[in-house]
Amino acid sequence: MSQLHANCVQIGAHAVLLRGPSGSGKSSLLLRLIHAGGFLISDDRTDLVARGADLIATAPQPIAGLCEVRGIGIVHGLPVRQEGLVKVLIDLVDDAELVERMPEPEYEEICGIPIPRWTLCASDLALEAKIGVTLALATGEMRLES
Repeated sequence: MSQLHANCVQIGAHAVLLRGPSGSGKSSLLLRLIHAGGFLISDDRTDLVARGADLIATAPQPIAGLCEVRGIGIVHGLPVRQEGLVKVLIDLVDDAELVERMPEPEYEEICGIPIPRWTLCASDLALEAKIGVTLALATGEMRLES
């Protein structure tokens, strides 16, 4: 088992890890994705385990079902899933200049499983849509042109 300082949200049948430093917008993005139909798996810290060839995310027991909403407090009652099949890792940055225009696909090995990793700007107005694209690429619904 491994633990990341990351949020996890289920979108459709798959989960996305949202990683970034404190205050980078992980929880705000998580709330927007939940508002658009996603489900909270974990906020702030995510436990990860390999199950066969799959990477499974869960929330550590003390924070399961909870989400910190900056400026409001810790809330309970969001739509929740107990675990999710992770397909993508998103690293959030606060400067659009740090996002490559046409990056080569990258992977990060977590619990021995390679997961596609993308760096995106937290303030990008198309962020939720771009996360949908990364998930579609990871599941084979879309492909990158070579």
